[in-house]
Amino acid sequence: MGLFSRLFSNKKKDKPEPKDRTVLTIEIGDIITYDLKDYEVVGKITYRDGGYEWLSYQLLEDGNHETIWLSAEMDDELELGIYKRIQLPVSKPYPKEITYDGKTFYKEEEGNARVLGQGRSENLQGMETHYVDYTDSEEESFLSLESWGTEVEASVGYPIKPYELKIIAGSY
Repeated sequence: MGLFSRLFSNKKKDKPEPKDRTVLTIEIGDIITYDLKDYEVVGKITYRDGGYEWLSYQLLEDGNHETIWLSAEMDDELELGIYKRIQLPVSKPYPKEITYDGKTFYKEEEGNARVLGQGRSENLQGMETHYVDYTDSEEESFLSLESWGTEVEASVGYPIKPYELKIIAGSY
């Protein structure tokens, strides 16, 4: 094959273009920019309660080792939230309201979900969690409880808008 035929060949030898990502198609290894910080997606949990599904991504801040969680669900519209794990002594049965950091949160939703885990959350694969979601009276803050066996994990969070995130595909 001559030089010109190699230069003008229709065959692409470069790497394929990265796939466009949305908050519902984020994958392990992707980079999320939020609040002027870069985070690597190191874990992904898919929750399924009946026919309803939502996602939670574990984001590790570059260089700082701070972990936050990005929650994404498509209800009537896309709902996003940023959560951080907190220490909150709580046990079952879950209360109708919880006070944390001077705010009162009211029970909004409760159920059981089957879980699919990827990345650092792979150990949760096939498990079931009993969850409860709480919101404050202004719906500006959320509190979430999830039981994993005998342990109850608590997280506090707040809603965000899609334009606050930039997603960079880490894989093709």
